[in-house]
Formats: sequence, structure tokens, C-alpha cells
Amino acid sequence: MLFSDPDLLRELYCALEGVSLPPDVPVTINTLENALFMGQINDVSFEIGGKLVVLVEHQSTINVNMALRLLMYAGRVYEKIIEGRNIYSSKRLSIPRPEFFVLYNGTDPFPDNEIYRLSDSFESLKELGLEEKDFLSLELVVRVVNINEGRNGAIASRCKKLAEYSAFVAKARAFVKEFGSREEAVKEAVKYCKKHGILKGFLKLHAAEVLGMLFTEWNLDDAIAVAREEALEDGFEKGMAEGRVEGFEEGIAEGRTDEKLEIARNLLSEGSTPEFVRKITGLDLETIADLGN
Repeated sequence: MLFSDPDLLRELYCALEGVSLPPDVPVTINTLENALFMGQINDVSFEIGGKLVVLVEHQSTINVNMALRLLMYAGRVYEKIIEGRNIYSSKRLSIPRPEFFVLYNGTDPFPDNEIYRLSDSFESLKELGLEEKDFLSLELVVRVVNINEGRNGAIASRCKKLAEYSAFVAKARAFVKEFGSREEAVKEAVKYCKKHGILKGFLKLHAAEVLGMLFTEWNLDDAIAVAREEALEDGFEKGMAEGRVEGFEEGIAEGRTDEKLEIARNLLSEGSTPEFVRKITGLDLETIADLGN
């Protein structure tokens, strides 16, 4: 929501890359519009002058699979970009060059910058008796940037909104430690930041949405963590009881369904709409309606 403005996205890109672009270079947002894709939601993607397509994801937990996720997102984004153009034409199509970023502001220790490569996930060919090739048929490189307050000062100085966002998150976390209550902490963080000119205009207009989104995100993180542990335990127990791999896989599948149901219950309890819950979990509306009764 904060970076839904083309001018801010241009500023963000220039800050991340340490470059300058004229203010009249057009920026076109082509995010996947919160459509669920492979069980995940794309954060932000945008074109700059038709020459670059930039995909930016935000993470509060370290996820080494982001290169794979971004590969999947990129395919969908390029589908939008070339819509209506003939990919079967004998003439080569020109497409914008991709760049990938993950903005990390979790609490686990992380360097200022890290590089994730899709090739890090590739299986080795040695078990097939084949030699590794000198070149990669496919690669995707993601730059992971730590945007926590006090990190990557050069980037923060060039993108005021990103620095203010980091300051807001840091203040909310500090108040959690002080008050013990997440709800109270976020309310106090909003008051503090509005008083000290941090995201003042944004918080004045969207304070209620910010509160709702943060509560939903926190509850979602809690539900995923707990349900993931339970899914693994249930799947292992089922597999061991039946003495076969299929039993383990079925147990994991059942655990994932339970995970989605638990997340849905938490979202509904926080006032989320059934349509929003469907986008997050992939559950059908009838199942969600039953949970709300």
C-alpha cells in the first residue's frame, strides 16, 4: 500500500541500485493484483520506461526459496507484459530486463546484503553419472536487502519512505517489548510516528488499515508456525503408523489443510472478509462460511 505510487517506486529502485533516473521516466505497476499464485501473493512488480521490469518482495522471515518463487512470479508478470503480442512470430520480441529484490526486516540476524541464486537449488547431475555443464540453462539472481532501521544507510538516505517504514516497524517492536501487548504497541507506534512526522500523512489516512494488516500478519505468522509444526508431526506419525512413504505424504497434505483452516479462523476472527481469506488460503467460500458460523 505504501509503495503503490509510481514516483515512490522509481525512488525506491534508484535507492536500491544507487542510480539516478529522470523524474519523467514512466513507471507502470503490473503487480499480480493479489491473485494467489502457487499459494503465495506477489508483492510489487513494475516497469520502468518499458526497459526494466522490477519485482520486489517483502519478507519478515528468511526464505531461501525466494529465487524459485520469483521465477514463478516473473513468468506470470511477463504474460501480462506481452499480452496480445504474438510469441509465435518469427520476429524477436523485445521484453524489459528483469531485476529482483527482497526487502528483509525480520528479527533474525541477517547481513546488509545477500545474494540468492536459483541455481543453488538445482540437483546435482553426478548421481546420474553426468558431468556438470560449464553454463547454466536457467538462472535467476535475487538481491536480499536488510531494511531494518540502522542498516543500509545509503539506501535509507535515498528513499525517505523506506527509511520511515523501517522506523515505524522498529518503534512498533520496541513498544511490544515495553507494553507486552501487540495491539497496544501498534497503536502507540502510530501515535508516536504521527507526532514525530514518520509516515505522518500515510498513517493519518490509513491508520485503521495499518492496524488491521499488522494484526492479521502477526496472527498469520503465528498460525503458520504452529500449524507447520503440527503438520510435520501429524504427517510423520501417520507415515510411521502405516509404514509407507505415501502415508507420510498424505499426512503432510492433511496437515497443510489443517494449517489453512487455522489461518482462515484467525483471519475471520480479526474481521477479514471471506473474499480476502479465500485469496490468502485458497479455501473455497463455502468452507470459509462454515468456519464463520
